Amino acid sequence: MAATPSPTAGSGDPGQAAEGYPVFGLKRGLSIWAAVGLSVALMAPSMAANINPQASATTAGRAVPLTFLIAAVGVLLVAYSFVRLTQYFHHAGSAYAFVGATLGPRTGVVAGWGLVGTYLFYAVVTASAAGIFGTAFLQAVGIWHNPPTWAPFILVAVALILVLFLAVMPARRGTSVLLTVEGVTVALILIVTAVVLVRLLAGNAPQHHTFTWSVFQVTPGTSFSGLFLGVVFGFLSFAGFEAAATLGEEANRPTRDIPRAILGVAIFGGVYFTIVTAVEMMGFGAGTKGVANFAASPSLLGDLGSSYVGHWVGDVITLGTTFSAFGCCLACVVGASRLIYALSRDTAGPRGLG
Repeated sequence: MAATPSPTAGSGDPGQAAEGYPVFGLKRGLSIWAAVGLSVALMAPSMAANINPQASATTAGRAVPLTFLIAAVGVLLVAYSFVRLTQYFHHAGSAYAFVGATLGPRTGVVAGWGLVGTYLFYAVVTASAAGIFGTAFLQAVGIWHNPPTWAPFILVAVALILVLFLAVMPARRGTSVLLTVEGVTVALILIVTAVVLVRLLAGNAPQHHTFTWSVFQVTPGTSFSGLFLGVVFGFLSFAGFEAAATLGEEANRPTRDIPRAILGVAIFGGVYFTIVTAVEMMGFGAGTKGVANFAASPSLLGDLGSSYVGHWVGDVITLGTTFSAFGCCLACVVGASRLIYALSRDTAGPRGLG
């Protein structure tokens, strides 16, 4: 039997579950920055800018920034839908409630469980990424020489234990950690990006690379389908910008703060990814060799930091990417827990299931 979402039930007051059992509402007390922190952390812009653009380069060539710009336009259209819905509904179920209220309960349940699955899958993937990048950092700085192939799994276990600890804490503390971790890493990436851009403009970049607008032009011979296949990876980089919607029952002013957080993060992501990927591509070189090196890079900003600033910068960015992956994992668990809570609360069935 399909659950029936109650989009306006997120008042924070105790409600009634199926068959008359009491349900205690989530407590309000989160500011707009908590909502921003959750969306930014789940989008993980620092990790995405390091490992996603390479895939676009394999199909779109030097026009990677163009693919991210096109993706940003599409994401803003999706963000507008979330903004309009969150202005009317404040519900921990996010897409489950929004789709249920507009297209029907059964469709809402499918959307809700689909988003739960996405968040949980992302949690596993990003925990693994934290283990891989963390192991690479420990090896690079000489703390762990020649780590075995199973070494990342140890860090994955540590990351998941820390995520569990932070996820059961009050949401205000967890979102503060998320915003701080991602904010510091993004700030470092922007500093490196600025240094690379200045050197490109000054004409003293390594291998005589220079500033060029050609990174926004499709390479002759690139197919239309190849360009838009690259756009897919641009869309992937924005995934999670809508996570603030799951805090609809905990934000102090949900119909005001949640829409602003979602739209703000989407706009920030569009500007950030377009500029950073453009500088990354120019930093590697917009020619055939540069595009090949770009696509083969294990860490775009790490390699650029090492080449344009110093070897230590690459290690710091690797560490920052590790924390970004950890923050994304935590954000996924926080979002998924709210979705499961909302789905369970509306479930018609035995008390134990709810």
